[in-house]
Amino acid sequence: MTVGGRVVSNARGLLVACTVGAALVGAFGLAFDRFEIAAGGLIASTAFFGAFAVYLIVTERRRHEFAEDELQAQASFLESLVDSIAAVSSTLDAGAILERTCDEAKRLFAAEEARFVPPEELSVDGGSGERLLIPMAVRGERLGALELRRPEPFHRWDHMRATVLADFAARAVENARLLEQAREREAERMRLTERLITAEQDERRRLSLFLHDGPLQSMSGIALMHDAALAAIHDGRYEDAATVIERSLEKERDTIRTLRDLSFAIEPLVLRDQGFHAAVRALGDGIEDAYRITVATAVEEGERLAEKAQVALYQIIREGVNQAVRRRPNHIDVAVRKLEDGSYATEIGDDGVVERRRASLEAIDERVKILNGRLSVDHGERSGTLVRVVVPSYVAAAED
Repeated sequence: MTVGGRVVSNARGLLVACTVGAALVGAFGLAFDRFEIAAGGLIASTAFFGAFAVYLIVTERRRHEFAEDELQAQASFLESLVDSIAAVSSTLDAGAILERTCDEAKRLFAAEEARFVPPEELSVDGGSGERLLIPMAVRGERLGALELRRPEPFHRWDHMRATVLADFAARAVENARLLEQAREREAERMRLTERLITAEQDERRRLSLFLHDGPLQSMSGIALMHDAALAAIHDGRYEDAATVIERSLEKERDTIRTLRDLSFAIEPLVLRDQGFHAAVRALGDGIEDAYRITVATAVEEGERLAEKAQVALYQIIREGVNQAVRRRPNHIDVAVRKLEDGSYATEIGDDGVVERRRASLEAIDERVKILNGRLSVDHGERSGTLVRVVVPSYVAAAED
């Protein structure tokens, strides 16, 4: 209780005691037929009672005025707090939110110093006296703390008000960070979309050039050979016609084989029907049969990839193996393994001539960009070339 409160309590007790004492004096006069004493006691008790009533009216009025002033102060502070919250939330940058929070806290609590304390600088104590330390956390994650200092001690209601401001600021910081992450993901999605469109156009262009320069030219040659054979038959040169037809049949079989290989390269049936490991192994068997090159595969981890990631990674492996064949190796190693961060690394190594032409890897690089992956080319363990592709976890994640 304050000194003013003790004075008010003592004055109230004194008036009550005087009123009771005067009443007792009047009663004593009546009891002993001393009317002058009784009249004096009655008049005195009435006077003291009136004074006590006036005192109660005055003190109650003052109490109500004090309570009204307190409510007005509370309302003014709440209005200032709302304005501070609006100022804090007017920006979408996390750093600016923390800076404005310190400025508003300094103004609201008349603090000489207000600063944001990072988590690594937080002390065990929560502040006391002229120092106030309010933790800032969102969803169990500690962001730091709001520290206030001023000459006057902080009270319990100061702690409550500062907590409201700090909690709101912490949520505003979290929202700003989430919005920034969403913007980054959207920008990344747009970049990936542009890469995908470019890669699709390049793939169509390569496919068109391949068909024009390969199978279409062969079919045109076969048609000319058929015309020559038909002319030989009309002229009665049957042996010449048979020779031309035999050559055209060989060329036609080569063209069919080329188209079959193209169809398998676009979407191998074994990848769809038997899985990633079987498709890569079939690719290696084909290389061994055609070029007498040993192909070792360790791609079981690839079975855990999403379907689209498997198709894209198979195309990368196919392109990498075909390029390795051009370096005339005796041995090719193909491996897929999962890294600690959830990403997947694909390595294609050979013991052939060291690859020094960056242009020869452009086709692989374009496919890697579609997956938002990383491509590197180094010397292999067998003194040849090692092509390494790392695909991020969110691209390689299985769809189940």
